Amino acid sequence: METDLAARTDSYFLKTKAIVGRFGDRTATYAVFMRRPVISAPRFAVEFLERMAAVRGTRFEIELNYPEASWVGAGEPLLYVSGSLYHLVDLETVLLQKLGPACVAAYNASAMCADLPKVAFLAMDARHCAGGEMAELMAYAAAVGSAHAKKVAGAVGFIGCAAAATARYFGRAAGLGTMPHALIGYAGSTLRAAEMFFDVFPDEPLTVLVDYFGRETSDAVEVCRRFPELATAGRLAFRLDTPGGRYCEGLDLARSYEVLERHAPQSIRGYRTEAELRHLVGTGVTAAAIWRLHEALSGAGFPAAKIVASSGFGPEKCRMMAAADAPIDVIGTGSYLPELWSETYATADIIAYDGQPMVKAGREFLLRGKR
Repeated sequence: METDLAARTDSYFLKTKAIVGRFGDRTATYAVFMRRPVISAPRFAVEFLERMAAVRGTRFEIELNYPEASWVGAGEPLLYVSGSLYHLVDLETVLLQKLGPACVAAYNASAMCADLPKVAFLAMDARHCAGGEMAELMAYAAAVGSAHAKKVAGAVGFIGCAAAATARYFGRAAGLGTMPHALIGYAGSTLRAAEMFFDVFPDEPLTVLVDYFGRETSDAVEVCRRFPELATAGRLAFRLDTPGGRYCEGLDLARSYEVLERHAPQSIRGYRTEAELRHLVGTGVTAAAIWRLHEALSGAGFPAAKIVASSGFGPEKCRMMAAADAPIDVIGTGSYLPELWSETYATADIIAYDGQPMVKAGREFLLRGKR
């Protein structure tokens, strides 16, 4: 563990440790903070500190200023850590890796859930992560952000994730999900893929992808007619994952405006930026596309069939879905992962040596009693 840690630690921390070992140890107090508002997601960082203290036969005093799932302002110390400088100084690199990204992802997840409090979310971030360690961190972050949104907005929040390895963060033993586009291509038709899935998993709710052939509404209605009992019971859902290179079936820009004029005129009558309009009436999975699918299902006599939306659902897109009151039951998303990685950089500064306050110029706001 120590060899691996040293290989992943900035060299100047290792050199400082050697110098402290030569000239004498001191007790240091670190303040750990971020430069932007976040949701506190400190579990991995705290567990790392506790694990390393045990390995080194020492003790760190960890003062958590903001409990898990709490909102934290920019520059506010999330935690203070006190202990032997010799044993703390080489932990900073890995400590910050385990804190910053999780806190920003939790913030994004919370914002999405709070904007759409009646919608269930499914974490589908695993394919976008750089390996298993990041996937673990991001699933944890989604669960923490979800807990915050439940507390402040009564949100349904995240109900699970796509991979079994991280399902425990959502109180589950296995991942959730029905079918990828690969199954539709293999089956040769959307209906046949639904039939195959039902044949193998008859007791599971059926969620059918409907964008493979560009027949989102037609294929959804056809599947409903094949499985009317499931549709009526609310055990049949349709996932829209239309790529941004085309409109959903039956839509173009003018027709998209018409759909929203019928169902959510408030969403398009005020000023909207180009990015906001893209989520409302553009190509791909938009508020207009979701309303159009809802119209088709209800018009065919299947109003209880559910709609699952995916494809680029981050905080901004969720805000626009809320503005359009889009009839979504579930959102599958990995887009709560931080878009600007520079925002995830956590920082640690020593604010006291042997109990005496001392911090580099410009960081006096970190001192206890200065906030």
